Amino acid sequence: MENKKKHWENIYQTKELKDVSWYQAKPTTSLEFLEEFNVAKSAKIIDVGGGDSFFVDHLIELGYSDITVLDISETALERAKMRLGEKASAVKWIVADAAKFIPTEKYDFWHDRAAFHFLTEETEIKNYIDTIKNYLNLNGVLVVGTFSETGPTKCSGIEIKQYSEVSISERLSQFFKKIKCVTVDHQTPFNTIQNFIFCSFKKISTSI
Repeated sequence: MENKKKHWENIYQTKELKDVSWYQAKPTTSLEFLEEFNVAKSAKIIDVGGGDSFFVDHLIELGYSDITVLDISETALERAKMRLGEKASAVKWIVADAAKFIPTEKYDFWHDRAAFHFLTEETEIKNYIDTIKNYLNLNGVLVVGTFSETGPTKCSGIEIKQYSEVSISERLSQFFKKIKCVTVDHQTPFNTIQNFIFCSFKKISTSI
């Protein structure tokens, strides 16, 4: 949706990195899942809704060599590229709406911190889940972080869909086996707290 893209371009054109609620210097929870699954350095990793977050910086520092970052905002990705400098050339950058994204390759580790909860229409949710099902390798790992049922109901002025461990597991259970869920209190740059639920899954379906 063009209005959605325009909204996010405006956010990234008018706000500094530390002026957005999702800012975190070190994405500790995401990195812990990466370590827990002992993801190989050669694994194909995609960060959906990565924007100009620091997850990609840490992946590069850890020696990962096949990294893709996707975001609906071209401005966000350009900011990340500028921050990374020469290192940015080692990353694949994709401007796309997660709900409409059609990959050209399969992935071993699919990371989504706070993109999934912006999908509130059934068709968007189904399309996105089908895409992950089709483009995550068998036994590949999916890590999804969303606002919990005690977290915010909006982000950047947009309604989101809250999840619990039960609801997100049920939503994904047809194609993915839940491994672990944790709740995390994210402290924003404005000293407010946002409660997240992070869950990891393994792919169990081979259909495409």
